[in-house]
Amino acid sequence: MTGKTEIITFDGRRIEARHGESLAAALTAAGIRQFRTTAHEAPRGMFCGMGVCQDCLVEVDGRANERACMVKVTGPLVARSEAHARPLDVTQSAGAPKTIDDVRLMQPEVLVIGAGPGGLSAAIAARSAGAEVLMIDERSKPGGQYFKQPDVDGEGVMPPDAQHREGAALVERARTIGVKILNDVTVWGAFAPLEFAATHNGAALRIRPKRAIIATGAYERGWPVPGWTLPGVMTTGAAQTLWRTARRVPGKRVLIAGNGPLNLQLAAELADGGAEIVAVVEAAAAPGAGAIGELATMALASPKLVLDGIRYHRKRRKAGAPMIHSAVVRGIERDGGALTVSIGAADGGEPSGRYTVDAVCLGYGFEPANELLRGLGCGHDFDPQRRQLVTRRDDRGQTTVSDVYALGDCTGLGGARAALAEGTVIGSNVAASLGHAASGEADATAALARHRRFQSALWRLYAFDGYHPSLANRETLVCRCEEVSFGEIEDALAEDLSMIGAVKRHTRVGMGRCQGRYCAPVLDTLMAARAGRERDEFSGFAPRVPVRPVRIADIAGETVE
Repeated sequence: MTGKTEIITFDGRRIEARHGESLAAALTAAGIRQFRTTAHEAPRGMFCGMGVCQDCLVEVDGRANERACMVKVTGPLVARSEAHARPLDVTQSAGAPKTIDDVRLMQPEVLVIGAGPGGLSAAIAARSAGAEVLMIDERSKPGGQYFKQPDVDGEGVMPPDAQHREGAALVERARTIGVKILNDVTVWGAFAPLEFAATHNGAALRIRPKRAIIATGAYERGWPVPGWTLPGVMTTGAAQTLWRTARRVPGKRVLIAGNGPLNLQLAAELADGGAEIVAVVEAAAAPGAGAIGELATMALASPKLVLDGIRYHRKRRKAGAPMIHSAVVRGIERDGGALTVSIGAADGGEPSGRYTVDAVCLGYGFEPANELLRGLGCGHDFDPQRRQLVTRRDDRGQTTVSDVYALGDCTGLGGARAALAEGTVIGSNVAASLGHAASGEADATAALARHRRFQSALWRLYAFDGYHPSLANRETLVCRCEEVSFGEIEDALAEDLSMIGAVKRHTRVGMGRCQGRYCAPVLDTLMAARAGRERDEFSGFAPRVPVRPVRIADIAGETVE
């Protein structure tokens, strides 16, 4: 980071960007929220902010379909909005044919996929015990979603906070003790018995470790209501990424809605950044006298986290942002250059409030990023309380597949603090399985138990029934990528299509760039309710290679050492 600025252009408009920030952050700061148009010429902008949804695609210096949230501004660049089916440049030659033996192969003792809190602590524990550790991550810097590291500095930029500094210290410790960290690595395949396919620096990469620790985290659930695909509507995590990495706010007037404490933290952070938070809309009921037990459990398990929550509430109140409980976003409409948001009860009835804002942040829980685990055949069970698949593991963190370990939110939501402790336990166990002497596990085990008690009480406090189909109408899109509506899904189900794969073939739901990450849980829930059963590890779309979009040119590209 240098504190300097870069001049970029977007659709011919000259924009001053901060060196190191994402292109999405620079465009948002300039008031640009529409990045592309779809097959039906619908406008789209940044939604997930972490490279999952593929909705922020733009053309950068002649390269089509670049994710604006993942492109860093490190010099002058020329970008333009992407249009569906724009002809691609096919003049570049792929060179001589390649075989699998031409692809670079890495064979570390321990591979850690994901450089968030859990992955970092697992890598540190395994390396401290003497194991050779390679840690890879898709983002340009380690830290994950929780320890997002700042990309900018300089005059007028708020300095790193305690959460930033804690993450930076973990990364530095990992590097100091010899953990090899590779960033900008997209893992797109997992193959038995234990081999992973990835791309790095525009070239293919194979990794065949003795042990694998998968810590790929989670992504936010979709909230399919009318208008949820409009530019300016984004996940809570996307808005937090804008703030924590680039010190940008998503708009001057912001409404935050969803379920859980992350929304409250975001409200406090954006208020620090100068945004007007018009409301924080929480789906769960306001805590009453019956919540004393949960609050006491949380205070005993992690007093610091409880104090953090009190601090966030204090900042919210100081900023004049009301907290509205037992309500959800019911619909969003364009109002000139602004958005009008309707809120109300989740199960129907008339809306209870309307707000006009620049940006809407939605955070209604998470789906585990378990594609690699499922692709390897690791067993999973459905947790009806949290409405997500939970990876089957033993007390050492090993999955049902030999030599494959998993931890953190990709196994079922547990929070960053639990992942930190769990990483130490699992990293130590992995090192021990390879014959290395590990230590420090006992303290981490005790900390993990405390944080699991905290999380259990927290989610009893934030309990709510989840998405209700009455929030959508026939025109509401369930599949953002292929623009498949609820009406089309209803028509397919009316033809007695009982298998989710048949609905997919009939409507193209889930066939887009995000590979069903936002529509599949919604569709699976609808079909399970229709059939009178619970979701399970065999419902939903089967994970298939590639589990992430990958360029043919990257697979065919020359290896970069």
